[in-house]
Amino acid sequence: MISRRFLATALIITLAMLLTLLTACAGGDETPGKEETDQNTESTENTVEDNDVRSITMKINDEEVNVIWEDNESADALAELVSESPLTIDMSMYGGFEQVGAIGTDLPSSDISITTEPGDIMLYTGNNIVVFYGSNSWSYTRLGHIENKSEEELRELLGKNDVKITLSAG
Repeated sequence: MISRRFLATALIITLAMLLTLLTACAGGDETPGKEETDQNTESTENTVEDNDVRSITMKINDEEVNVIWEDNESADALAELVSESPLTIDMSMYGGFEQVGAIGTDLPSSDISITTEPGDIMLYTGNNIVVFYGSNSWSYTRLGHIENKSEEELRELLGKNDVKITLSAG
């Protein structure tokens, strides 16, 4: 018959191993999603710093909007595209939450599943630009975000008719 002392020792060893496993799996004091949040913060910080170098002006119809451009290969390619001459894109309303228009060429893309917010500017299928005045979940490459307009102002600017956007070197 198994002694109580043996069972107690086996229980203590099992609990110690379980505690060690839980600590190792939890990654110490890291919280779930912290790494992703840190990466997003880092991306935003880099974007703000690099925005001085990559200056693209965006007008919706005749109204200039302030855009914080992403620090990525796609936004770099867009800046290069408009560096010699402005690019005007005829946009079309779609789905009651976005305006979509063909860029006329393929840009590098790294699509990921994203839930957009009003003001987001995305690359879709590598050759379309999308400007959101609502929200949608799909695979896009982030290009930038309009920062000086509220959701209501964006809906007023983008949600009534098709628009033209003009991108130029700033």
